Amino acid sequence: MDWYPLFNSLRIAAIATAVIFFTGIFFAYYIAKLPPLWKGLLDVVMTLPLVLPPTVVGYLLLRLLGPTRPLGALMLDLFDVKMVMTWWSAVFATVVVSFPLMYRTARGAFESFDPDLAYAAQTLGRSNTWIFWRVRMPCCRQGILAGTVLAFARALGEYGATSMIAGYTPGRTATISTTVYQLWRTNNDALAFRWVLVNIAISTIVLMAVNLLERRNRTRRKEAAAC
Repeated sequence: MDWYPLFNSLRIAAIATAVIFFTGIFFAYYIAKLPPLWKGLLDVVMTLPLVLPPTVVGYLLLRLLGPTRPLGALMLDLFDVKMVMTWWSAVFATVVVSFPLMYRTARGAFESFDPDLAYAAQTLGRSNTWIFWRVRMPCCRQGILAGTVLAFARALGEYGATSMIAGYTPGRTATISTTVYQLWRTNNDALAFRWVLVNIAISTIVLMAVNLLERRNRTRRKEAAAC
């Protein structure tokens, strides 16, 4: 059994999650502070990939990153880097598709943050950067961690956009999802079922991690309310 699809899926999901973690926190933090009108408009833009079919997202990425398209042609001419049909192409797809999960969860965590804690730190002469990392982030960490885990799970299981922009090449671009589909097409049900079990096992671990984070969050809220 070739384990490359598992390695490639984990690699793509890990890189995409790292990107999503910082970009999701950045946009969630600043958009949460905007007036309702601007917040609503930007929410639509940030969340749109969540409701679009993955194939539509893949098509739009191909229109942007294809070798005959502006950005794809520029990267090919300047750096001789092909932006589609490579393993890192899947990173772009998973980032776009998984970003809304991190953004929405992190924004909800920031909006539930008690601003009086930040004001108290300001009266002590603390900078906004210090307040963000030492006060706001610790208070919101459960929501942010939950969003990170959900984004990782979504990136790990992504198929539609990934198959369109990265394709399926054994040993190069194959992921668990694309491998299962290709094995099903070739009537190799036994091996396809093995990969399904691998995916179920990973997804179960991820969901258990999310449930554990939510349980801890509820416990801490009850303890804080009791105090």
